[in-house]
Amino acid sequence: MSVGLTLVTDRRRLAGALLLRVIGEAARAGLDCVQVREKDLGGRALRRLVDDVLAAVAGTATRVLVNGRPDVAEAAGAAGVQLPEQGLPVADVRRAFPALWIGASCHGLESAARAQADGADFVVLGPIFSTPGKEARPLGLEALAEAVRRLRLPVHAVGGIDAETAPRAAAAGAAGLLAIRAFLAGGAAEAVRALKGRGAPSP
Repeated sequence: MSVGLTLVTDRRRLAGALLLRVIGEAARAGLDCVQVREKDLGGRALRRLVDDVLAAVAGTATRVLVNGRPDVAEAAGAAGVQLPEQGLPVADVRRAFPALWIGASCHGLESAARAQADGADFVVLGPIFSTPGKEARPLGLEALAEAVRRLRLPVHAVGGIDAETAPRAAAAGAAGLLAIRAFLAGGAAEAVRALKGRGAPSP
């Protein structure tokens, strides 16, 4: 089974040049995607950051997604957009931005099924495992496996993903894994190898 890996940005933990250095190192090590998730940034500042991230992954196969802002994603030439569950409707974004790759963040099977019906390319389900500082109760591996069984589109796992939990999510059928904390403790390339080595390599 091939499992993709996405680095989710967090400027509170990795800022400025350090963030871009980590992204570049991870991209060269085989990172599949970067999700630029900086909800506090206005359009212009977000566009500048997306441009910097695109430059950091230039020459690699890493794709860039922008959280919640399909307009910024399209203007910057990013691959796609990640839509929060309470954000813009998937169907509306699909009609307005047909060229973008669209992911939908979901916290349960019902919303994931709705995202599939509305034209999402993949869903991100979570939190699957408990995450420090998060109050949301984890869905668990059974919920992940059920979503994989019942949906036709790829299901990616988020929440508590690290080198120990990655293979368990992969075994439950996750098509992709999203992580933030796993890239904070040590080198980005080591994190990519640990997550993809303990799970499965991407195509």
